[in-house]
Amino acid sequence: MAAIAVVPILIAKYSDDKVNKIMVIDQKPELFTTVIPSTETVTFINFKISIDSAKKVFNADEFYGILYLNEDMVKNPGGAMLFTEKQANLSVTNYIESSLEKQIEQDKLKAEGIDQKTLASIETHVDLKTLTFKGEENSAELATAVGFICGFLIYMFIFLYGVQVMRGVIEEKTNRIVEVIISSVKPFELMMGKIIGIALVGLTQFLLWIILTLSITSVASTVLMDNKMDAKSISQNMGAGQLDKNALKELGATPVVQEDALNKIFKQLSSINFTLIIFCFLIYFLGGYLLYSALFAAIGAAVDNETETQQFMLPVTIPLILAFIVAQGIVQNPDSQIGFWFSIIPLTSPVVMMVRIAFGVPPWELALSISLLILGFVGATWLAGRIYRTGILLYGKKVTYKELAKWLFYKG
Repeated sequence: MAAIAVVPILIAKYSDDKVNKIMVIDQKPELFTTVIPSTETVTFINFKISIDSAKKVFNADEFYGILYLNEDMVKNPGGAMLFTEKQANLSVTNYIESSLEKQIEQDKLKAEGIDQKTLASIETHVDLKTLTFKGEENSAELATAVGFICGFLIYMFIFLYGVQVMRGVIEEKTNRIVEVIISSVKPFELMMGKIIGIALVGLTQFLLWIILTLSITSVASTVLMDNKMDAKSISQNMGAGQLDKNALKELGATPVVQEDALNKIFKQLSSINFTLIIFCFLIYFLGGYLLYSALFAAIGAAVDNETETQQFMLPVTIPLILAFIVAQGIVQNPDSQIGFWFSIIPLTSPVVMMVRIAFGVPPWELALSISLLILGFVGATWLAGRIYRTGILLYGKKVTYKELAKWLFYKG
């Protein structure tokens, strides 16, 4: 998990900084000099020769490729061609395309009588601030990210640890170890011991992941990230063609002074109730895990090997998969009817409710969802226990749904 954050930084920091030289055959010389400036990784060298001659003198060891620009790029933008010996680099092609597109758009505006001063004066950027009635600034994007990540983690952990329970039951059954254990404890106690034991392992592992991930990313970000940016890097981040404040003022446009991005993110983070999110995450992780692991334990007791679990796995996993699919749409409208019902139903609430919590959920909905989840776990455990006590000592027979139904009503 820490590598997801650290590795991209390392790749960017220590990646190959080779400069790609590109020969330019420009039928309109002034176009090249003003449109596609060289960067640290790409250098453009203008040649006043024909494209055929350029191909003949092209040296792959010295140049990356040949860029051909036709005389009238405005009417025929498809006339731009980049010749390379191997597959073209995506970053290079995107840079060339975006630079040409900007110039062609400016030429078209100029042809319509719209000058740069007029264009700069009408260009507007709207930065919509979202606030609570208490004056706290929030962010829909940030809430979406937090909610979706929590929902995905619940989805992943339920599958991961639930399947561990099922495999553990199958292993004990096939090795005949369960015959010895069952002489000392009741089948229901054995099943609950396995479920609770793996739940504690999961919580411990999850806690270690959080501590180690935060520690590694904090240290790595401190070591690798340099907060000081020189003038050159600032100008590069601004992008080609972006005007500074003085230039905008001369053109009649009003520069917008934007708030420091880091401070803005911290303000938005403070509006999210992380205490509630962490508390609910633990509740829904445990509730969802206990519910599904009981069902997985019942499946493990009903079969002799993992291959036979496929016929019983589908009905159990469909609600969990459906919850993850619905969660992707819930982020667009957390208060929809489908979002409400899927966050209340015990089989789907662990994933969907975690997505909704970041956006704010009425306390009564949260209380109802948790209560039904607890009842769902109790009911699933009762059903699983009835199947477990019969199936755990059954060997060599392929069980059907009809037989499972009969096991639920066996006495004793």
